[in-house]
Amino acid sequence: MKKILLLLSLFVIAIMSAKAAVTAPVDTGKVGTTASPTDPPLIFSGSVDTYWKYDFSKTGNIPTSFASDQNSVSIGMIDLGLKKKVGKAAFVGEMSFGPRSDQSIPTSGYHIQNLYVSYDVTDKFNLTAGYMATFIGYEVISPVGNFNYSTSYLFTNGPFQNAGFKATYAFSDKVSLMAGIFNNYWNTYTSFRPVGEGTGSGDVSTFGAQLMIAPVKGWTAYLNVASGPYSGTELDLTTAYQITDAFKLGLNAADFSTSHGGDGFSGVALYPQLAVSKVVTFGLRGEYFDYKNNGGNVKALTITSNIKAGPLTIIPEIRFDKKSDDFPYTFVNSSNLSTNNASQFLIAAVYAF
Repeated sequence: MKKILLLLSLFVIAIMSAKAAVTAPVDTGKVGTTASPTDPPLIFSGSVDTYWKYDFSKTGNIPTSFASDQNSVSIGMIDLGLKKKVGKAAFVGEMSFGPRSDQSIPTSGYHIQNLYVSYDVTDKFNLTAGYMATFIGYEVISPVGNFNYSTSYLFTNGPFQNAGFKATYAFSDKVSLMAGIFNNYWNTYTSFRPVGEGTGSGDVSTFGAQLMIAPVKGWTAYLNVASGPYSGTELDLTTAYQITDAFKLGLNAADFSTSHGGDGFSGVALYPQLAVSKVVTFGLRGEYFDYKNNGGNVKALTITSNIKAGPLTIIPEIRFDKKSDDFPYTFVNSSNLSTNNASQFLIAAVYAF
């Protein structure tokens, strides 16, 4: 508790100092008329979220990340971010607190989602080092970055963060390439090796790369790979196409193989979304997820709406999951008997600032 209070105190001091140092609004990213062009403002952003979820079996069934409390008005997390760029050098720092934060950061006692520095060698070539949200996958930890409030099996089983060093080169506004070297395991800011895997110290042995292509206006695709002798290998395609002003279609497909034994998973998720007004959008997430070596599979359909009220988004959502007999997680019905079906309803409120 003392650690959390100290961290929050330091964060507040940093924010207040930043506000005192600039006259321009901090949420614009632009230099005010009286600010020095060599010292842009410190930008502060973040979010808070809360939800109520009810599983129709009267027990928590669906084993994906976050929103796991049954029949409870519960909290997600408060997310606080700072970033600043002066000339070619920039930094990003992001801290979070709450159950959603605890589930996304496996290192006990830490609350850092992102902490990295970057430098623009040229207008097209950038270098970045530190602890970064993963470049793999369609969904992210912060609910602000997702349309659905509940998360996919692909998200839950993939990396959340990668710590390391990467270089990105933009050939044009339609093609860029990132390549980097990262800690030997996902989701940790320090490399390590468990007892029995050689030395006690870790290494930086995971290779990662991302090819971005934007073939036409409104359509962006990312081809991703992360591979290491300890972390395993994941191949990932993430793409989204804003087909019309009202209709958007997203897709995530991935295949993961463990470094030993050939286990892993594969899956695909489709994300169609239709805006029916300026404030209301409806969307689906249809997902098929399969554990390799006869580990079972699950099919999930999530129906979600986003209702906007300025910075506040209300998210009602209903979800249906159907698994095979050999899927490693147990679903139970309202009589507490084993079943292959699970369904839930939730309503969430997400405020971004």
